[in-house]
Amino acid sequence: MDEEAPLVGDKLVEIPKKNHARDVHILSSAFLLVFLAYGAVQNLESTLNTEEDLGTTSLGILYVSFTFFSLVASTVVRGLGSKNALVLGTTGYWLFLAANLKPSWYTMVPASVYLGFSASIIWVGQGTYLTSTARSHARDYNLHEGTVIGKFNGEFWGLFASHQEGSTSSTTLLYVVFLCSMTLGTILMCFLTKKTDEGESRQPDSSVSFYSNVLSLSKSVINPLFDVRMLLVIPLIAYSGLQQAFVWAEFTKDIVTPALGESGVGGAMAVYGAFDAICSLAAGRLTSGPRSITLIVSGGAFIQAIVFLWLLIAYRLTSGVLGIMYPLIMAAILGIGDGVFNTQLSALLGILFKHDMEGAFAQLKVWQSASIAVVFFLSSYISLKAMLVIMLAALCISYAGFLFLTLKVEKAFSSSSS
Repeated sequence: MDEEAPLVGDKLVEIPKKNHARDVHILSSAFLLVFLAYGAVQNLESTLNTEEDLGTTSLGILYVSFTFFSLVASTVVRGLGSKNALVLGTTGYWLFLAANLKPSWYTMVPASVYLGFSASIIWVGQGTYLTSTARSHARDYNLHEGTVIGKFNGEFWGLFASHQEGSTSSTTLLYVVFLCSMTLGTILMCFLTKKTDEGESRQPDSSVSFYSNVLSLSKSVINPLFDVRMLLVIPLIAYSGLQQAFVWAEFTKDIVTPALGESGVGGAMAVYGAFDAICSLAAGRLTSGPRSITLIVSGGAFIQAIVFLWLLIAYRLTSGVLGIMYPLIMAAILGIGDGVFNTQLSALLGILFKHDMEGAFAQLKVWQSASIAVVFFLSSYISLKAMLVIMLAALCISYAGFLFLTLKVEKAFSSSSS
């Protein structure tokens, strides 16, 4: 319900509306600057820090830590507020990059553990802040909430995906440039407007007992798992993490490198990032509610299934133009699928769980990071064909659960709330 305009004399003074789109622009730009640096460093981990597999092991530790801390991230974000969580979350990325200036077990392992904590709160804060901003914008300008949530998520994920389009070389000077980029991103986040809508932070009462705090934390972790809607979307969340890790750990190693060489990995990832960004923007524009989300996710799942079947049944390493084009085409299709899952999962959670956004986005990161960690630890022990079978099975199971959610449960949910 809109606030009444104040009466001054005999005239009503209209309260100016906030520019919520400004906050989305700042948030998206800040994440681009932070992850432009971090993404490049992550891609170099397994190449540069090869002694005793320090780089790969650090990433595995990072995602295990990310999974664990995501269980408590919703409580931390509620206490800090989403804006403060975003600013604090950047410190872990800064420390991890700084540790790479002098990589060792004594610098990389602590930095990886702390980055897991930072990543959990920055991503829960991101989902909460973006959804809250979209809902405020929809309310203030009398727009359809689902459409605004989709549009804002499309802008964020479209710009975020652009960080994958660059290639890097390993020099200390480059790391210093990356640190400057991250610092600028952190400064940008300080200019975000604090949100006071539902789902935002409520400062904890210092008089509350330790037992009550533990009980509240337990509820924030366990309660979402008693919601059938969350149980049905969790498999798709886990699959979205699997498909990202598949690209980073398997696709570049077993498909791109044999066909294009190590120097071609940057080009393939640039294609992946470009199509990811374009698809994110387009999917966000087309999103308006559960029905549109169902159609878009169906398209993304279908084209990714084609790539997995192609690799499993028909793909063979060839020479010439086709040998170059095939990996790039696959990278483009996988990027489209990633853009679909990023935008639509965030929009779906924002629409369905508006009364516990922190908890919903914490579950998103718990299951995504857990599946990514599994791939990093297992990639050295299973074959490409085995991984492809796992990917296809995971896609089928997760898509079946998603369809049941959107076609049955969400239909009943919408009817009861109308």
